[in-house]
Amino acid sequence: MPGFELIGKEEFAEIKHLFDESKILFRHSFDHLRNNIYKVKEFEKAFADRMNIPNALGVTSGTSALRVALASLGIKEGDEVITQSFTFVATVEAIIESRAVPIIAEIDSTLNMDPNDLEKKINKNTKAIIAVHMLGVPARLKEIKEIADKYGIYLIEDTAWGCGGYYNDIPLGTYGEIGTYSFDFAKTMTTGEGGMIVFKEKKHYEKAVAWHDHGHENNPELPRWEDSRAGSGFNYRMNEMQGAVGLAQLRKLDYVVTKQRENAKLMQEVLKEYPVELRTVMSGSYETSDALVFFVDSNKTAIDCRNALLKAGLGTKILPEAITWHFAGTWDHMPELVIRNGGDLQKAFPKSLELLNRSVSLPISINMPDKFQNKLNDALKMVFQ
Repeated sequence: MPGFELIGKEEFAEIKHLFDESKILFRHSFDHLRNNIYKVKEFEKAFADRMNIPNALGVTSGTSALRVALASLGIKEGDEVITQSFTFVATVEAIIESRAVPIIAEIDSTLNMDPNDLEKKINKNTKAIIAVHMLGVPARLKEIKEIADKYGIYLIEDTAWGCGGYYNDIPLGTYGEIGTYSFDFAKTMTTGEGGMIVFKEKKHYEKAVAWHDHGHENNPELPRWEDSRAGSGFNYRMNEMQGAVGLAQLRKLDYVVTKQRENAKLMQEVLKEYPVELRTVMSGSYETSDALVFFVDSNKTAIDCRNALLKAGLGTKILPEAITWHFAGTWDHMPELVIRNGGDLQKAFPKSLELLNRSVSLPISINMPDKFQNKLNDALKMVFQ
């Protein structure tokens, strides 16, 4: 989670360069004023190079990244898009905003999409799958991609939590046709708000570039106010200050993930002394270790763990306390979900609910609290001894 922990002189230097040499905060036009300074373009190229993929597009948030991704694939009213029960509410919001039908698959012990349930949900209206690398652990990409290819369905990776991770040495976000990333304040790298989309195919990239900019084609032969139009769209443009901060943060990404993984291992050393089961992480995974999740025997024990952790000066992340923002079974404010799932979301995803109810998630940062291993051990002793 902790890109914000490292905000410092590098980010300030990029912003100072922008203000000293350009002062143009809009990513397009004003070529005669900006001294050839294009921070968003520079950030997009650097990010694409880092992910070993040809095309990247900066946008305003991880949510807008999903919305633009769906638009670039031509997802329309009546199409069905499958995602998973455990994700931030934005994943489903983006589907609904596309006028598509959200279909929810159960999760398994990875706390990501269950490929077996995914395949059961596919029909002639299914046009895309959004697999989420929840809390930085890779989804079962091999199985999910095989299913997507079998049925000719687009695969989008929601990599909001997984930026900097890998699966079988391939960067997360680059298995499917499109990958999306979030740079909000609590993510592995941050631009305050912001997001990125990566594309394998140029046609999807070009459609996204126009759609996220009111349909602008950005014809170099025309001034912007006379620009040609590719079609309708919206405004999800990243600004130059976000691009500047993103450049500095990207250079720190590998260090952030390395430190998080080191701290996760220190936590695991403590957990192995107690009757808990770690979340499944597949062989070949290089998770970002945004959080460390373990299972206990009941929801009561999970709540006891949270209370003990708070008393010890630590805490939990999402599980068990913030499930209402991250579990589709609680989203009865979305009639699209309620109607599709028989009117009772509480009963719609029993496997997911059982797993989440007995999950505890430990937040991981770069600068962990003093003596956090001792504090973790003290908290667990209160529960299990």
